[in-house]
Amino acid sequence: MTSGTIRYWAAAKQAAGVAEEPFEAGTLAAALAAAAERRAGNTHFSELLQRSSFLVDGTPASRRAAADVTLPDGCVIEVLPPFAGG
Repeated sequence: MTSGTIRYWAAAKQAAGVAEEPFEAGTLAAALAAAAERRAGNTHFSELLQRSSFLVDGTPASRRAAADVTLPDGCVIEVLPPFAGG
């Protein structure tokens, strides 16, 4: 099992209630599912995860299925919600 840190940015940070937290999971999908499970009943957080982009150690991971993204030990997952602006 891989361990690391999930960092939340902007609206994701607000929805999560924390700026970062540790995780133990082998894939991005498992790490995100565990984060959502810790916030059971927080539908805003779960919906936000579905719309967010993800970086694993600074590399975009959203172009692949989360179940196919294997996490290296000590990695940092960054949750980037959709940004507004112009």
